Amino acid sequence: MTLRNQVVVWGLLVLGAIVMAFPFYWMTVTSLSTSAEASQSASVETFNWIPDQPQFQNYPAALRKMGSSGDGFMGFLDALANTIVITTLSVIGQILSCSLVGYGFARLRFRGRDATFVLMLSTMMLPMQVTMIPMFIVFRWLGWIDTILPLVVPLFFGTPFFIFLFRQFFAQIPEALVEAARIDGCGHLGVWWRIMLPLCRPVIAITAVFTFITAWNDFLGPLIYLQSEEQMTLAVALNSFQNQFGDFSDMNLLMAASIVTMLPCIILFFAAQRQFVGGLALGGVKG
Repeated sequence: MTLRNQVVVWGLLVLGAIVMAFPFYWMTVTSLSTSAEASQSASVETFNWIPDQPQFQNYPAALRKMGSSGDGFMGFLDALANTIVITTLSVIGQILSCSLVGYGFARLRFRGRDATFVLMLSTMMLPMQVTMIPMFIVFRWLGWIDTILPLVVPLFFGTPFFIFLFRQFFAQIPEALVEAARIDGCGHLGVWWRIMLPLCRPVIAITAVFTFITAWNDFLGPLIYLQSEEQMTLAVALNSFQNQFGDFSDMNLLMAASIVTMLPCIILFFAAQRQFVGGLALGGVKG
């Protein structure tokens, strides 16, 4: 690639990065602005690109108003704890179930395996809205409404997209390695736990990051199944905050609450960036 082409490519990449990062910059500046400055942030002409006096007290003030318990930080802490529990269980269930099912499709030989695999992949074409009402009826019949079970238990049965990723990865592992483990006395569960899982860290990273972001930011699921204030998650608490203080006079507090809510997803992505990018490259080469 010539120097001119490199300059063009890097210029386009920098321009794209600026465009993608500008909304986050706008949120950060607005969260550090006063109420008067935040009310003017909707217009480019009146937008204050650098706050004269950053209002860091907006963050604790926003956290005290999240939720509707009226107990200061307790509403935010309760929503944070609920979100952490749901997200952690979702990530664990997704990794264990998808890797186990993916191992079965990649290494086990049984009648109808390929047809079952295609049938499983075909479920990805079903919109979530199609299964929403039947699933709600089933969970209500089980008595799981207003518990975290409807949000966690389905993930322990796998997701087609991640099962496909694990299956493609396991299919690339040499059979000699699996045979050596079997000679040492490992059964299928032993091979899956001791051999396969340590080797598929890039796929685990992809599954963990996507599942974490999905579960952490999930709004519709908690809104449908969690009815009491004690079970509220951060996404529902943020929506409650928006409904109560969503006018332009409190835009700075709303942006502060939004940044605090999305900050763990950003930290996780940068922490797992190497494994995440490596997994995407692996899927592009071997998938």
